[in-house]
Amino acid sequence: MVFGDIHGGLRALEEVLGQVGPRPDDLFIFLGDYVDGWSQACETVEYLIAHGARYQTIFLRGNHDDLLMNWLRDGAENPIWLHSGGEATRQSYRGIGEETRQRHIRFLEGLRDYHLDEGNRLFIHAGFTNLRGVQHEYFSKNFYWDRTLWETALSLDPRLDPSNPAYPSRLRHYREIYIGHTPVTRIGKERPHQAANVWNVDTGAAFRGPLSVLEATSKELWQSQPVYQHYPGERGRNGEG
Repeated sequence: MVFGDIHGGLRALEEVLGQVGPRPDDLFIFLGDYVDGWSQACETVEYLIAHGARYQTIFLRGNHDDLLMNWLRDGAENPIWLHSGGEATRQSYRGIGEETRQRHIRFLEGLRDYHLDEGNRLFIHAGFTNLRGVQHEYFSKNFYWDRTLWETALSLDPRLDPSNPAYPSRLRHYREIYIGHTPVTRIGKERPHQAANVWNVDTGAAFRGPLSVLEATSKELWQSQPVYQHYPGERGRNGEG
């Protein structure tokens, strides 16, 4: 089960997990960006920690999770972060105890940059730039900040065969690649979208879209209602300057 970006929308996560009906033998892969947007960032992290204690779970690092870690651990208040959903996250952490803060720091520090399964499927928040693959990436921040992988996949002529020398070498290394980070709502989609062998599961939960869960093998899909409907009176990341 592959989870798109949550962005503090815990009610949507609870809704979609109710549809999935988790079983002990399921593997849950969360693609990152658990916070920044809706008002339940702290509660979302706490929920995920509890979920990971009950089920087989892989938590990947998103750029917003890294920004939160820098704030919780080091007190770094990046102005861009605050204007990109960070202010709602900061408010949700107001008044937390030291025990909770340290538990969340440990969770954030333990997030993985990517996961490569036995079927040669890559799960990563954003992308990578090294033409030889993720193991050779020079700058680890690309794993949760890069957008060029998705842009490359979108720009490809779908008729181009992977054996063609013009086919991007980054995409040849993996049977499938699953990402979040860049909402597919930007290209007018409301469901996870495939371009080349890249599946983008970020359906704009931080903005006006739903939270999506995709079963990687069967491609069965579960979606919440648009997340903003769970948070009347809140803006999420809509209307960012």
